[in-house]
Amino acid sequence: MSAQITAVISSLNGEARIGRALDALAAQTLGSALEIVVVDDGSTDRTADVARARGARVVVHERNQGVSAARNSGARAATAPVVAFLDDDCAPPLTWAAALLAGYEPGVTGVGGPVEPEGGRGFLARFVARNNRHQPQELALTRGHGLPYRLYLYLRRQWTVRRPVPVEDVYALTGSNMSFRRDALLEVGGFDARFRFGGEEEDLTRRLRQAGHGVMRCVQAARLTYTYEPTPRALLRHSVAYGRGNALHFRKWPEVRPTVFPWPFLVAALLLAGVAFPPAAVAGLLAPLVLYPVGLRNALRGRPLESLADPYLRLAQEACENVGFAHGAWKFRDLPHPPEAGPHRAPHPVP
Repeated sequence: MSAQITAVISSLNGEARIGRALDALAAQTLGSALEIVVVDDGSTDRTADVARARGARVVVHERNQGVSAARNSGARAATAPVVAFLDDDCAPPLTWAAALLAGYEPGVTGVGGPVEPEGGRGFLARFVARNNRHQPQELALTRGHGLPYRLYLYLRRQWTVRRPVPVEDVYALTGSNMSFRRDALLEVGGFDARFRFGGEEEDLTRRLRQAGHGVMRCVQAARLTYTYEPTPRALLRHSVAYGRGNALHFRKWPEVRPTVFPWPFLVAALLLAGVAFPPAAVAGLLAPLVLYPVGLRNALRGRPLESLADPYLRLAQEACENVGFAHGAWKFRDLPHPPEAGPHRAPHPVP
């Protein structure tokens, strides 16, 4: 049977992690209809050997090129009409690939699912589980790019709990659990390799929509889990990387407004004002509990009191994203906006 879907795992030094993901893919209900490709993106360990030992096709980058370039190599190596992407620390359930394929009704270009962290033992791992950001982006993002509207969506996400539905159209899929029709993916030039980590999914979605391939679908049955034991440095470093990705979006797409989070500035202003007016410092210390109410909400619902620390970590993450945005805005300051692109041409083809 020829492959119906290719699962691509990009990995950097994933020797200790990737075996679990490959074993889960080998057990998929699709059997031989699923092809497995591993892109070893410049690893210095035995990642490629572990993948070959489990029967995966392996593409090796001699040096690290970033997740976008690795996914492009996997898409070019794929033989199936649908290409799915997941990370080397993910564990898809037995019906994951079948659930993705089932979502491809006529007119649908991309299908993905939620990603849920599991197995964390420390406080930071539990924080990530309570504040999971690896979710598809809501379709409401297609309705406007203005700063007031984006601020409204940001505030709404802080104060409301979004209930998942079995199948829904979304704005963009999450990078560690997404799939696309291979012909559409290659038509627009694949992922932009300048997005080394963070933001590559949204950029690809913009180009697919520009080319007339705009329907992205989230299927709850295609949910997968991942194991993540973060350190404070890794958690905040990722936030800086997301900020740089936002800056590249801002430079690359004329309609995109700067993605700058307001609450770190507000809290910093209150703390500084507290030097002359102490009540302002008290307000600054308590403000995150109101600005990020999920922590207080979790604590009031009987979850661990450690949830009260979550708003402060989220504030630190957003501050780091602001730093990353500033760094990226400077790094990409000379990047010209793309020329007017025809409906079936990628504004920035990826070699």
